[in-house]
Amino acid sequence: MSSMKNHPFHLVDVSPWPILGSLGAMTSMMGLIKWFHLYESNLFFLGLFITSLVMLQWWRDVTRESTFQGHHTLKVTMGLRWGMILFITSEILFFMSFFWAFFHSALTPSIELGMIWPPKGIQTFNPLEIPLLNTLVLVTSGLTVTWAHHGLMENDYKQSIIGLSITVSLGFYFSFLQGFEYIEAPFTIADSVYGSTFFMATGFHGLHVIIGTTFLLICLIRLYLNHFSCTHHFGFEAAAWYWHFVDVVWLFLYISIYWWGS
Repeated sequence: MSSMKNHPFHLVDVSPWPILGSLGAMTSMMGLIKWFHLYESNLFFLGLFITSLVMLQWWRDVTRESTFQGHHTLKVTMGLRWGMILFITSEILFFMSFFWAFFHSALTPSIELGMIWPPKGIQTFNPLEIPLLNTLVLVTSGLTVTWAHHGLMENDYKQSIIGLSITVSLGFYFSFLQGFEYIEAPFTIADSVYGSTFFMATGFHGLHVIIGTTFLLICLIRLYLNHFSCTHHFGFEAAAWYWHFVDVVWLFLYISIYWWGS
């Protein structure tokens, strides 16, 4: 394939990662079904392992294309920006479905729920304990990722590394606290529509926190390796956008489910 071109776009080379990533995701979903029905998790973790390897190598290729080969021109970067904006928009609509389900049942509780909310027999979390601490953790992480971005814009790499390191640490801390909260939960996902909507909404948010933390960790490694400059750092910017989205969703979750809903 010739490297000569008369346009600003990047036509990617043939890659095995999309089909292998699809197979890894399918294996994970089949493994999840097997885990639910046969109580065997081996297929799920095999799929997770395949997906992780594909992610690692696909990100390696994208990093090479943007950092070393110079394929991410202004036109390509604008396309990536719009792609990230549309992705986050789809994620907003995804979470709206969970809020819709929660408020549909909370505002008009049926006779099966005892016509009260929370349903009879459900002992809810105290919103002033771990949920409030997690709120402070995420709000603080939003400030530190902004600090890291500001440092990168000012060519202060030490400041960026410190700010991003704190953000990643807070992301791991949030996941630890939420895992502890789930272990201590006085109800399960099978306990009426309250348990279902609570664990679906907070569980998917927790998954997004893990994804966002991984995203920022990769950016921290790339920042340490001097892959970013003050004018060329969309990978970091996309991670920061995603992290702010995760922060805002948590604020809505805290206010509606933990505080108002309890």
